[in-house]
Amino acid sequence: MTHVSMYYPIFGPETLCPHCRQVMPALTLTDTYLCKRHGAFEADPNTEELVHLQSGRHWRLWDGQWYRQHIHPDGIRFEIHEALDRLYTEGYRATKVIIAPRYRTLINSFLEHSPWPDQTSSGHPYLYGLPVEFGPDPEQDPRWQVINFDLDKEPGIPINSPHSQLLY
Repeated sequence: MTHVSMYYPIFGPETLCPHCRQVMPALTLTDTYLCKRHGAFEADPNTEELVHLQSGRHWRLWDGQWYRQHIHPDGIRFEIHEALDRLYTEGYRATKVIIAPRYRTLINSFLEHSPWPDQTSSGHPYLYGLPVEFGPDPEQDPRWQVINFDLDKEPGIPINSPHSQLLY
């Protein structure tokens, strides 16, 4: 007798769409999930990636969250920029960007080496005016095989605070 799990792709009978976070069911006897908004995603059991068939984008799962696996520097830069915007709207500000080591060669040419002409270089490259470090070896911390970056943060000025308004 065949176990029922053999009828579904590697992520089970359903998973969340990496784009819209809606539940998408697996198509039985295939390696495919179907999102009503974004179409078909194929689960690759060898790489444990979810591939959006229409765009070719690859996603990997870590701790219940999908992370896009970038192949172009603009993709990772855009994702970092969006995360910085979210932090700001939540009342925080980033103090450092830690990028997965697998992106070092991809993004290295886009990093600044001094954010302002009058500032002496600290030895760290910069992105969006923030110091950049690369995460540890994925063998030491396996999450860096999947996640793309992390932000060090501290409380900022809340958006609805009177101090957040520009004074003229």
